[in-house]
Amino acid sequence: MTMPSFGKKIVMPAIVFALALFAAPRSSAQAGGSYPAPAPPPAQGADKSAAPAAPAAPKVDPAEEADYKAFFELKPEENDKRIDLGETFVLKYPNSKYAEGVYSQLANAEYAKQNYPKMYADADKALALNPDDPTLLVLIGWVIPHQYNPNDINSDAQLDKAEKYEKHALETLPTVAKPATMTDAQFATAKAAAESQAHSGLGLVYFRKQNWEGAVTELTKATATATPPDPTDYYVMGVSLGHLNRFPEAADAYAKCAAIPGGLQSACKQKGEDAKKQAAAKPAPKP
Repeated sequence: MTMPSFGKKIVMPAIVFALALFAAPRSSAQAGGSYPAPAPPPAQGADKSAAPAAPAAPKVDPAEEADYKAFFELKPEENDKRIDLGETFVLKYPNSKYAEGVYSQLANAEYAKQNYPKMYADADKALALNPDDPTLLVLIGWVIPHQYNPNDINSDAQLDKAEKYEKHALETLPTVAKPATMTDAQFATAKAAAESQAHSGLGLVYFRKQNWEGAVTELTKATATATPPDPTDYYVMGVSLGHLNRFPEAADAYAKCAAIPGGLQSACKQKGEDAKKQAAAKPAPKP
């Protein structure tokens, strides 16, 4: 599908905000070293056969705890250092209980560096350990259609993967428990941002697959709650509506895109004028 290039340097402010809110509390809880407490010894005279003995507490490796603490406490903008420490950590502690969290943060750091092959690889490792991580499901499902290359022999499989991820994210997000470190307002904002971005990613997947109705449905949901809205969503919605001969609606979508400063502003303004002419030349379809 031919369209202006918006995949080389993509920006996703809404989901980055959501990722920061969802990911940090989870890692914070891990960093606290909250291991199960050892079972107390049975009282004298107690029947030791009455109940099975509690499993022994996992052995704590002070070096591993210190290395993870150093990794977790990096500032958000320290992506180079995060990648260096994270890669060292998973090599040093391949079976660590922190591995999923480290791979997840590595994927986000690689996203910030626009290193998509490495981001996909780290995300695959994290999702292999936790296939229900909504932050990574939304992120990867959103990036894949933005980086879509029709000449890639794996392009169709990648779109299918992105569709699967976004659908699973939308199933998982309602079940996410609010971290203790977040307020109700922060949690509601983060979930709304993640859901909006999941619909955005799914809409672009359908657009790439030339499922115009599906694209319009999902992008309408994405733009209804996005703050700020993504001009790409309005642009793609306009193109999809044009394929459905819904030119007045297409003109409206292009107008909303043109109102947002950025690289698509000029193209949306021109396409909006074209859609208005097509709407005037062709009567609206009957219900």
